[in-house]
Amino acid sequence: MSVSGVTSSTSAVDTTASAAKSSELKTGLDYNAFLQLLVTQMKNQDPLSPTDPTQQMSQLASFSNVEQSIKLNQKLESMTTLTALTSANLLIGRTVTNGDASISGVVKSIQVTSDGTIATLTSGKELTLGNGVKVE
Repeated sequence: MSVSGVTSSTSAVDTTASAAKSSELKTGLDYNAFLQLLVTQMKNQDPLSPTDPTQQMSQLASFSNVEQSIKLNQKLESMTTLTALTSANLLIGRTVTNGDASISGVVKSIQVTSDGTIATLTSGKELTLGNGVKVE
């Protein structure tokens, strides 16, 4: 019957959408996953009211732009980390003091994390480098 066809079509789209969401959570929605979604959408579309081809091409172009932006952002993050490490390397052996002068000491090592750059002092204390930190 026509009704069961629509129901199975909807459930196939829901299943594909759920799979896409879990995939996106794991590794991000990549180009191949997008193409699989597009093919599934085409297979399950209503034959009496098909999707406009220009709309599909627009979706494909938009996804391509998003994918390129994500790749560019990842490269910029890598460059930022490398710059932070290079700059932080110059601090090893120098004395740093936080803004309120409660932590001060000679830098033993540097670690760059997602929270920022952390200097480990020879005393064992850690100091997050940022505004207000004095370098001598």
